[in-house]
Amino acid sequence: MERPLKPPRSERTGRSGPTIHDVARQAEVSIGTASKALNRTGHLRQETRDKVLEVARGLGYRANDLAQALHRARSMTVGIISNDSFGRFTLPIVEALEQQLANHGIAIFMCNATDDAEREKQHVDQLIGKRIDGLVVTSRRADERPPVGPLPAGTPVIYVYSQPQDHGALSLVPDDEGGARLAVHHLIGLGRKRIAHITGPERFEAVRLRHQGYANALAEAGLAARAGDYLSGPWTEEWGRMAVARLFDAKGSRPDALFCGNDIIARGALEELRERRIAVPAEVAVVGFDNWNVMTDGARPMLSSVDMNLSELGHEAGRMLLAMMGGERVPVGTRRLPCTLVVRDSSRL
Repeated sequence: MERPLKPPRSERTGRSGPTIHDVARQAEVSIGTASKALNRTGHLRQETRDKVLEVARGLGYRANDLAQALHRARSMTVGIISNDSFGRFTLPIVEALEQQLANHGIAIFMCNATDDAEREKQHVDQLIGKRIDGLVVTSRRADERPPVGPLPAGTPVIYVYSQPQDHGALSLVPDDEGGARLAVHHLIGLGRKRIAHITGPERFEAVRLRHQGYANALAEAGLAARAGDYLSGPWTEEWGRMAVARLFDAKGSRPDALFCGNDIIARGALEELRERRIAVPAEVAVVGFDNWNVMTDGARPMLSSVDMNLSELGHEAGRMLLAMMGGERVPVGTRRLPCTLVVRDSSRL
């Protein structure tokens, strides 16, 4: 007697039958786009929707699998824990995350822990009491932190612009090293030969990674990193002014470009250069980091800066959380998403 054939098992999860990840991968779209097409929600181009549905039919995927998995959840709510009371980094992430989840009818509860471990624990307990279906942990800096919890077994958790010390969860952070390389390669492309790096305190991982990217970019171009061209100090405009004074009061040749570790430092550097009547970018080109429009657009000249793409971090967190809530397995560990460079007048010749 012949036995019936078993349905195919997903490469990603080992479950019987294809998953939404399989559909998205073969259709060459994001999980969120595949979900919208399969559940006939959201705003998509018709050709995209048709392509996803055709792939799903070819794979034998049941279009309501994700919706059924999500609606088996207990509350259709997700918790967010943050310590970014100012919201400079958290708000773009949360806005994009909320948009991603809202397309599936999922609401969020947001709590601010303000670097208080006991307050964070209280918030976590309250969120658990609300029977949240997942948790997102974000911060005002991407450094490692103690893992949040304890949480009920099986609760999906994602760290965004934050990393757990035990590396046992998925963490999404910007590629600081890659962003620094973008900035320095841009300055080298302008013909600059002596590029100084003014940055923040070395205790921050982002500072160390951006310095590494700076050094690697110089080495790749055959340029030597000169003694005294790397200056680390506080994240302030005053430090930017002080660092420029130190660089340009020193004997010998002067830098012809500055790569600053954030936009606040870069604003201070621009002010000091202007007071010294050093033309930007003709004599010295300047690039910052963060692409904070409050700083970049108000600078004179307007400041070129590396954008960490915080909204994309939020969108990706939403896509991954939906996958986890739908029963998919996602790789744990730290994923570094690419940055982009926004060129403005401070480095445009």
